[in-house]
Amino acid sequence: MTTLTRREAMSLGAAAFITGILAGRTKVEAAEAGTLTIAFNVNLPAFDPTTGPSAVNPTIQAIYRSIFDQFIGQGPDLKFQPGLLTAWGWNDDKTKVWMDVREGVTWHDGSKFTPDDVVWSLERAAKQETGNPIQFIWSTANNYKVEGNRITGDVVRFEPTYFKWMAFLTGYVLPKDYYTKAGAEGFEKKPVGTGPYMFDAYEGNSYLRLKANPNYFGGKPAFDTVIFKFVTDTTSRVAEIESGSSDVTLEIPYEDFDRLKKKSGFAGEATPVSDIGMIFISNVDPMLDKNVRLAANMAIDKEAIIKRLLRGYGKPLSTLEAPEYDAYDASIKIPYDPEKAKKLLAASGYSPEKPVKFGIKTTRGFKPKDYEMIQAIVGMWRKVGIDANIEVYEIAKHFELRARHALAPAAFYNWGNAIGDPSTSTGFAMFGPSPHCAWKGKDLVERIGPLWGEKDEAKRIAGYKAVDRYIAEQGEVIPLFQYVQPIIHKKSLKVVAQSNGMILPQLITPA
Repeated sequence: MTTLTRREAMSLGAAAFITGILAGRTKVEAAEAGTLTIAFNVNLPAFDPTTGPSAVNPTIQAIYRSIFDQFIGQGPDLKFQPGLLTAWGWNDDKTKVWMDVREGVTWHDGSKFTPDDVVWSLERAAKQETGNPIQFIWSTANNYKVEGNRITGDVVRFEPTYFKWMAFLTGYVLPKDYYTKAGAEGFEKKPVGTGPYMFDAYEGNSYLRLKANPNYFGGKPAFDTVIFKFVTDTTSRVAEIESGSSDVTLEIPYEDFDRLKKKSGFAGEATPVSDIGMIFISNVDPMLDKNVRLAANMAIDKEAIIKRLLRGYGKPLSTLEAPEYDAYDASIKIPYDPEKAKKLLAASGYSPEKPVKFGIKTTRGFKPKDYEMIQAIVGMWRKVGIDANIEVYEIAKHFELRARHALAPAAFYNWGNAIGDPSTSTGFAMFGPSPHCAWKGKDLVERIGPLWGEKDEAKRIAGYKAVDRYIAEQGEVIPLFQYVQPIIHKKSLKVVAQSNGMILPQLITPA
């Protein structure tokens, strides 16, 4: 007879309740042969991977990549590989782009995939009225022409990351004829892609069920059915795995990860990923005071947070560049120096007895120990003269507020940069006109602006390193650490961990 602790019994009870509801709705079970069930950490707000805030949410790209294919593929190690394009590049003077389109591909509705779908997707993404958040990238080329399976286009403004974005956020090919006929509303009800899995059923905030695409050009995936259960609470995700209701989950507390790895029947991976834990700073009072910004940076003991809350899973950072990124510079350091933080605040008239006050927003359960981490940081701040009030919100709310430049003076976020380019980390996060930027300072607009179209790659990377050093000296963002992603799963499965942090069901097979 097995004896359960009170916590385990409660967790199993919660899991059984959740699973019972889901089973009643979907009439499937996690352990059913040929079915893979993933306890996923976020909900899916929309199916179109090219428009609206969802399109730039790195955490739901795993779902999009299951249904749709990107122009250019990417391996688990972040290296680019053929996708729906088999080859691509610029001409010698970089005034034109060219792309070779994969042949023999079909859409989920059985219709033929053609170069016209690629051109339509690129032209649609470039139109401002479409609502693509990365429109300003896609609009840098136009006047596409098709000859056989080759597409050529004119460069309007040289964008060094044009092809990199084809493997990144919003870089998906959609079906021209189907989308035109179904419209945006019809597409949301029944999305069609060329990906390894096809849409089957969806109930918002509950689950998404997919069926294997038997005609996938990359080969039929191992599981006939995949269920993404939307389980935003970390305790519930742990319960899903322990009860056997789900086969795989991610982003659970590291203590649970370590505990479950030791239990019979479970296995786990903990891989450094291209995600950075950071705190946005908005250019509003009191953050307009450089002393306050620098003090907020220097008062945080990142090593202690990683050791005590993340059980050693993480790497402290002083810029928005992880070691795998092209512009990482290990010589840029923001020291942990609470005494210096106190002196900076004192110079602006603040102290532990008379603290500076502002709000900080954070998610809770979106990333392991995110709320607890912010609680710890607020405690560190309090010791030097900063009184911060915590407000919890969902990640979808973060995107909404950030787009309106309405974040709190400080806001926790997980920045994902699966292509490792500095423009898609420092550039987008810190360049004022970007909708993803919180610090709308003229100083960074002047420094980052010229780098967008820099044709000399060495000069461009050096320029971003200089910008990163300036940002650190000014304290205009608070980088925390590079994440290590915990994935726990049944031992009967082989899960390919990816540096981009995505759980892709097409890469999961029986062990």
